Amino acid sequence: MKQVKPLLAVISLIFFSIAATSSVADNSSHVQQVQTLFKLTQMEKKVNESIDSIMQLQLNQSPGLAQHEAAMRAFFERQIGWAALKDDITQMYLRTFTEEELKAINDFYITPAGQKVITALPGLVQERNQLAMMRLQQNIGELQQIVGQPAAQ
Repeated sequence: MKQVKPLLAVISLIFFSIAATSSVADNSSHVQQVQTLFKLTQMEKKVNESIDSIMQLQLNQSPGLAQHEAAMRAFFERQIGWAALKDDITQMYLRTFTEEELKAINDFYITPAGQKVITALPGLVQERNQLAMMRLQQNIGELQQIVGQPAAQ
């Protein structure tokens, strides 16, 4: 009976090693699908462009910050640049999408229509935001009346 325990331990170790290796292989292909999606959607470029936008906004709002531009850019890159966020964003996508879903998404984005969505969507979002702001500005009087009145109970 004493020989059975070491044998069971070895078998268990082999079993768990195989299971762990299988899990790593499955996770590796899942991660690969996320990385493919990032390439197709130009995620790195978009994240880095967001830093450019933040920098431009900050400098436009406070021109005196121009003397600190390099240090600010380095800070933003360190905190919210692609290298800083890639692993966390990857984990978000791994939690949100199954490997099969990612394959389907990638299959779409690799098509001409999918590539058009990637290039056209940011402009459409910007237009939508401008439309919303224009409508709010045109109707700000109504909001001021609502806010100026006592709240309905």
